[in-house]
Amino acid sequence: MPRKEKIGLVVSDAMQKTVVVAVENRVPHPKYKKIVVRTRKFKAHDEENRCKVGDRVRILESPPLSKTKRWVVLDILDEARNP
Repeated sequence: MPRKEKIGLVVSDAMQKTVVVAVENRVPHPKYKKIVVRTRKFKAHDEENRCKVGDRVRILESPPLSKTKRWVVLDILDEARNP
């Protein structure tokens, strides 16, 4: 079975070698059929601490690295704009 990939936005980089990535999923409501945005947060391993808050990143599923960390940052798609 292939490993899953997701694209999301980094919402926290406070931990060492770990970032929190928010992934949006747009699904229709089962009864009313309106498109609803559901957000889920994943902890991902960032070996070189390159990711900053606001970056769009691609994450890849991996074997468990810790109690809650099961994803690895593959690459940074868009870097955050700093004012």
